[in-house]
Amino acid sequence: MAHISSSVYTSHVPAIGAAMDLGKTHEPYWAPLFKGYESSKEWFAQEKPDVIFLVFNDHATAFSLEMIPTFAIGTADEFLPADEGWGPRPVPKVMGHSKLASHIAHSVIQDDFDLTIVNKMEVDHGLTVPLSLMCGQPKAWPCPVIPFAVNVVQYPIPSGKRCFELGKAIGRAIESFPEDLNVQIWGTGGMSHQLQGPRAGLINKEFDNAFLDRLIEDPVGLANVPHIDYVRDAGSEGIELVMWLIARGAMSDVKDAPQGSKNAAKAPVVKKRFYHVPASNTAVGHLILENI
Repeated sequence: MAHISSSVYTSHVPAIGAAMDLGKTHEPYWAPLFKGYESSKEWFAQEKPDVIFLVFNDHATAFSLEMIPTFAIGTADEFLPADEGWGPRPVPKVMGHSKLASHIAHSVIQDDFDLTIVNKMEVDHGLTVPLSLMCGQPKAWPCPVIPFAVNVVQYPIPSGKRCFELGKAIGRAIESFPEDLNVQIWGTGGMSHQLQGPRAGLINKEFDNAFLDRLIEDPVGLANVPHIDYVRDAGSEGIELVMWLIARGAMSDVKDAPQGSKNAAKAPVVKKRFYHVPASNTAVGHLILENI
């Protein structure tokens, strides 16, 4: 059966992609950020996942304000990089895994979560920047990717608890797939930032690091944090962090028995934790957790 070996969490700042595409990664401003991902790239190359299930948000590229699904799964065989106004990023097209994606869609919908099925979709920096950070600049991405888009752009958006419970359902779906696949689940977006209004440029290091602490140690409690806390403390775009809870919900220690009980799985191993400011007008957070 398929299994989830690890979860990866990272910001998906568009300027990071531009720095890579324009050859600026060694400039003094950018070098500390990219250095923070060097060991993660080495880890990823050693792990060799068969499939990545990547949770991200579309930035009015595949979906407009005329139609925004709360949760959308890409079931196509391939996804082209989107033109976000200055041409598509010079990165490989994303190869999907339609068989596993369709299985997940069926399982999760039968598990009482409503998904939008997307058979054709271009993917923007929300998906390609995390791949670039973890894989570098290859001629082809090293494995298939299943895009999973979450609405964190237009209210009403899903609660952290809803995302966490959905992550559990996705974990069950993946582990019921009857092929031996090593699957990683990635949560992207965030951390604290605000792009408009009087608080534009807001970065809250204390909130960000407390979020990382709780994501590791207290994901159940973190899932119950209300939206207003994100908006107040992490800025209007800090709400993207609820997508990390989908990836965390799929990990072994929270999917079955309650935490702390005799039958609960062991807590995941922290393989990497990294935090850096600034990157454009936001903070960058990164975490890798491995199932035991």
